[in-house]
Amino acid sequence: MRGVSDFTDFFIICSGNSRPQNHAISDFIKEKLKLDNITPLNIEGYEDGDWILMDYVDFIIHIMNHETREFYMLEKLWSDAKIEKIDDDLVTRNL
Repeated sequence: MRGVSDFTDFFIICSGNSRPQNHAISDFIKEKLKLDNITPLNIEGYEDGDWILMDYVDFIIHIMNHETREFYMLEKLWSDAKIEKIDDDLVTRNL
């Protein structure tokens, strides 16, 4: 998002298969970052769970169900920004 947006440097976008899985992803991220004293400015959409937005100012994490992600197509909406896809195996190995 650098050079494209003034409100954050990075978007991290991921998908879960269900609301409970989206909650688990959000909870895991929050707990892992808290270990490094990194806390979110705000979390929105947690109760509904279809699209959870975690605002850490320098980066914003979007956790979406597949249907919501396909409908809003954030990658296409912000296509001027550099997109880097991260393999699931890479994420799993670094947990």
